[in-house]
Amino acid sequence: MRDRDFDAASGLMADDIVFRNVGYSTMRGAQQIVKTFRFMSERLPFLNWDVVTHRIASEGTTVLTERTDSLIIGRFRADFWACGTFEVRDGKVALWRDHFDLLDIFKGTIRGLLGLVISSLQRRS
Repeated sequence: MRDRDFDAASGLMADDIVFRNVGYSTMRGAQQIVKTFRFMSERLPFLNWDVVTHRIASEGTTVLTERTDSLIIGRFRADFWACGTFEVRDGKVALWRDHFDLLDIFKGTIRGLLGLVISSLQRRS
């Protein structure tokens, strides 16, 4: 999403991948997921994403990530915690499940809005 390199992303996904943002609808299939990402990118070109990975752990074919995801629109930036679970099959992601806290997203949004008027609250890269 951050780089909008959907062909590269598609190449990392199993054809029958399951993508689940816990609490929201599940997407199935690499083609559908990439189609959705492309649609969002085309319809919302002002919307950008960033991610900072804090930790990665793996066991067997499972990879866990702890990270900060950021939603960016111009000078607005909402940072929030996320944890991802990835199941890998034949070198490709077959399951992508993200967990996050809605309260943390809300706090990140408020901080981002306040950061528009109080520069000391803006995240420094």
